[in-house]
Amino acid sequence: MIDLEVRGAINVVEACAQAESIEKIVFNSSLTSAIWGENICSEKDVDERSWSDHEFCRKTKLWYALAKTLSEQAAWALAMDRMLNMVSINAGLVLGPGIAQKNPQVTMSYLKGAAQMYENGVLAIVDANFLADVHIRAFEDPSTCGRYFCFNQIVNTEEEAVKLAESLSPLISLPPRYECQGSEVYDERLKNKKLNKVVDSTAN
Repeated sequence: MIDLEVRGAINVVEACAQAESIEKIVFNSSLTSAIWGENICSEKDVDERSWSDHEFCRKTKLWYALAKTLSEQAAWALAMDRMLNMVSINAGLVLGPGIAQKNPQVTMSYLKGAAQMYENGVLAIVDANFLADVHIRAFEDPSTCGRYFCFNQIVNTEEEAVKLAESLSPLISLPPRYECQGSEVYDERLKNKKLNKVVDSTAN
């Protein structure tokens, strides 16, 4: 999976480099390319400058996160080498009517380590329609550059986690008549101020 992901990213960027009509590349990536490392339990904010640690992903067998990290880094390296105008959209877990159920492998791969993401304030979800709109805005806005974290919500309470699990049924199942037991709220560590500026500016 990792080699295919990296090769696919390189092929797409190279094809864009050879096409004279390409004005900008909007590369679809994942938040998992930014959140994983030995310091995931720290209290530091996670923003667009963050990258997942390759060795940590290998050690913990987070193959989806490793594939997304390596493919995005390969895309950026080639885009800079070819002097291409590129932005990346690093999306949370994509949700929408039937999306998770139609793409179970991607959904469950993203959610590997979900408990750790949840407890450390980096488990985020994004609506598919909003994600598509962000891609359009990122392409049309000439000021966009670099990476953008894209999510609607950070799941950081048990109630929100239960709602997420229910929306992913039957991929994830809860015990019958499950009731929330705790009231703990985990600190939100993901920051997407950069994306908010784009959304606000293009909405006016």
